[in-house]
Amino acid sequence: MYKALHQTHLISVVLFLLIYLIKTIFLLINKNEGLAKFTKIVKIPEMIISLLFFCTGIYMLTQIPEIKSLMIIKIVTVVFSIPIAIIGFKKKIKVLAVLSLLMIIGAYGMAEMSKKQRPKALRGFSESNVNGKEIYNAACIECHGADGNKEIMGADNLNVSTMDFSLRIETIKNGAGEMNGFKGILTDEQINAAAVYSETLKK
Repeated sequence: MYKALHQTHLISVVLFLLIYLIKTIFLLINKNEGLAKFTKIVKIPEMIISLLFFCTGIYMLTQIPEIKSLMIIKIVTVVFSIPIAIIGFKKKIKVLAVLSLLMIIGAYGMAEMSKKQRPKALRGFSESNVNGKEIYNAACIECHGADGNKEIMGADNLNVSTMDFSLRIETIKNGAGEMNGFKGILTDEQINAAAVYSETLKK
């Protein structure tokens, strides 16, 4: 379910941005008739896309194990960009339309940056610590769960995972799907220890 809703969210974000971009271009090149016509054509699709964007976005937030500061700024930016866009297009104020578009693009950038932030549990974590269970509890437990079967944000169920050890190491290092890689955050020894411990969660 998570993967389907995540894909829906990504598609709705892209379509939402595309509509705003086209509207902004019409406004900037003074094609007011074209803007009015395009706005009329996309009125219902835009409402559906916005609703999907909003609903899937809320669902995605409920799946995030740790709401980071950049994520909060992103949400606030998106919320404020919408009324700015409405005023900008309605009153034909180019600066506001461009500002709104930049805010939405910036919000996407902040979401990507937020993914790369070091998890709170790993801040100050000693590089000399190679206890697989402790590393797992600090880096992996939020999405995989203590027993490996939590499956938050599309995380694999480690109880039934058939992934071989070398691929497990590669996945922990470089990430996969929504999972961020830990290369540069954990040492190779720590990644190896976490992989070894994760294999003990197989049922």
